[in-house]
Amino acid sequence: MPYIIAGLGNPGDEYLNTRHNTGRIMIEHFRETHGFPDWKDDKKSKALTSKEKIGTESVVLMEPNNFMNNSGKSVAPLVKSRKTAEKLVVIYDDIDLPLGTIKISWNRSSGGHNGLGSIIKALKTQEFIRVRVGVSKMSAKGVAKKPKGEEAVLKFLLGEFKKDEMLEVKKLAKKVSAALEMIISEGKEKAMGEYNRT
Repeated sequence: MPYIIAGLGNPGDEYLNTRHNTGRIMIEHFRETHGFPDWKDDKKSKALTSKEKIGTESVVLMEPNNFMNNSGKSVAPLVKSRKTAEKLVVIYDDIDLPLGTIKISWNRSSGGHNGLGSIIKALKTQEFIRVRVGVSKMSAKGVAKKPKGEEAVLKFLLGEFKKDEMLEVKKLAKKVSAALEMIISEGKEKAMGEYNRT
């Protein structure tokens, strides 16, 4: 049973470097640095997929081609049981974490993230791995400084990373890649212990 790693975002060039596309940015870096083949258009799941082995484990990368709020429609055709869901890893932007930080979690609610909510609803389980990637500004106290109000949050998430932020995102992509490698080769508990300390 392969690991299925989904990078969440929105399809279309206009969303390419937006904060809400962080999951896609991370998975693209992982695909390129680990020699995965070019994306294939999987009509059944309405997603881009790429398959390769990491060590002895088979890994399927995917980018849903549905919009963020319908991510579950793309993930469900590839994750057909609760057992399969246990090897699902979802990478997405988290406004509750400051830029430059990641958290790995398991079996938690959506935390208000629509893409994640859509996947939980479609799979009828929340027992899968998440890699939450911080996108908010950092306050002087080192915590996420996020916009107030639904409209401001949406505008922020659909806004593009600034040049200096993109440098941080590139550094973060290496960290996420290393975390994914650890999840695949040594398991989620080891990765959570390693990456949730900082």
